[in-house]
Amino acid sequence: MKSTHTLLKKFASGSRVAALVVGLALAFVLPAAAEDDAYVVNSLDNSVSVVNTETRNVVGTIPVGWRPTAIAITLDGKSAYVTNEYANTVSVIDTVTDTVSHTVALGCFPTAVAITPNGKFAYVTCGSSVWVIDTTTNTVVGSPISVGLSPTGLVITPNGKFAYVVNYFSFFASVIDIKTSAVVATIPVGFYAYGVAITPDGDLAYVVSPANNTVMVIETRTNTIVNTISVGSFPLGVAITPDGDFAYVANSNDYTISVIDTEKNVVVHTIAGLQFPVSIAFTPDGDFAYVVNEYGFTVSVIDTETATIVGGPIRVGSFPVSIAISRTVRRRSSN
Repeated sequence: MKSTHTLLKKFASGSRVAALVVGLALAFVLPAAAEDDAYVVNSLDNSVSVVNTETRNVVGTIPVGWRPTAIAITLDGKSAYVTNEYANTVSVIDTVTDTVSHTVALGCFPTAVAITPNGKFAYVTCGSSVWVIDTTTNTVVGSPISVGLSPTGLVITPNGKFAYVVNYFSFFASVIDIKTSAVVATIPVGFYAYGVAITPDGDLAYVVSPANNTVMVIETRTNTIVNTISVGSFPLGVAITPDGDFAYVANSNDYTISVIDTEKNVVVHTIAGLQFPVSIAFTPDGDFAYVVNEYGFTVSVIDTETATIVGGPIRVGSFPVSIAISRTVRRRSSN
């Protein structure tokens, strides 16, 4: 996998004039008011803060259920699904109006959520199961799928065939066949494994282990662990850059981000200066990483080319714990 930044650097060094021409051309092609929004879940405020990624200002606050924990946005960017752990519900946010359009009741404590690539279903970890919500009707479909005890991490492969679930109080991750709704594999990942992310090609899944200060790399073809990487203290969150070149790991206890080269599976950067980071999301172009600082009540922005924090922290709600960024370019009514 070649990094977009690397290719641009090579192109620019070979022909600065050509690069200028391309840049001017893009200026005419891209809409002037194009923007993406970051949705930040505030667990104590029972709200979601909306951050404009162009201005890096909070442009809205959306009330949701009691103790929200996670968020996922549909591929078309029109809906965001928020798990409300203590309310036993999932709030569905209309991202055009930034209001809750539906509330889906569940019979358990929902903690994590992921959307299938076709946008038809939201998978929600709840109790010791995974529940499936039809995003067209916003109703639960089928029976809950039993996994391990206290599932906390959930991701769906880019081809939409499998869901990987990390079970915090079990010693394994569960692999669900989306078509059959059956667990087809269990992978030993040790006690207290937490977050999980998958590369855009679907070949590798990265699981963080706060108990061991490591990241385990799972080869999805064989569902076996092929590498274990030491990172910072008590990692809780992990996200993969859109080009698949790097995995960013949020080390909560030492206030750092470990940047892993996914080709070599080694830490190539350590970014300090965070405030108990717990969750990470990237802008669609991959230029910036937005990091949730739970104890700082803020979001920090990292330039992924230089691996440095840019600007000051963005103040959001109380005890933010999760973030997702809209992948759809849209215009606000004010523009």
